[in-house]
Amino acid sequence: MQLILTSIIIIGLLVDQNIQPWGQIIVNISVWLCFFWLLQYSDRTRKISLLLCLLYATVGEVFLSLIWQLYEYRLHNIPLFIPPGHTILFALGLILAPKIPSWTIWMVPTVIAFYTIFAVGTGMDTLGGVLFIAFLLCVIFGKAKKLYITMFLLSLILEIYGTTIGNWAWNYDERWFGMTTTNPPISAGAFYCMLDLLIVSTMDWLNIDKQIVGKEI
Repeated sequence: MQLILTSIIIIGLLVDQNIQPWGQIIVNISVWLCFFWLLQYSDRTRKISLLLCLLYATVGEVFLSLIWQLYEYRLHNIPLFIPPGHTILFALGLILAPKIPSWTIWMVPTVIAFYTIFAVGTGMDTLGGVLFIAFLLCVIFGKAKKLYITMFLLSLILEIYGTTIGNWAWNYDERWFGMTTTNPPISAGAFYCMLDLLIVSTMDWLNIDKQIVGKEI
């Protein structure tokens, strides 16, 4: 399962970037088919979590990319594969989270903190300072700590990969508050952590079984 989900993400971004003009259409269809496949073979709890992820990710992409304009996709749109792509990454995180050691819960924020202090102090990534605080709050107060750490690391790898091959790019100058950032900011994973926090909190509010982490799809 992990290999399938990882392959879809890695190969999909390569196809979108390098096969023109039909690459993005191929990836759109493939990722949505994968999303429906995940739904088909998920229990009720996992289905609800995936649908919530799709909903919140869509709203988040519209706000962060089109309204706030923190980053921009290659074709100046939001590719149709992006929202269901978030659910694939989320599903991968749910599988991997129980397997990471407990010491990573505090080791990862500590390591990132040293870089963040340097990046903010030099003015290189002041947005990263805000995102790091958001990440830290998720880890401290959130219920699914291993999930947040896992998603932070997965999303960092994804951001580096996606920006390197050119699928999207972060704007170095944040436009609303005059902050600066890098391409990508090292704490971009904070947005994924907040997405996961929303999902877990919503399921809690709906009084649905919260033990979604570690369940096999």
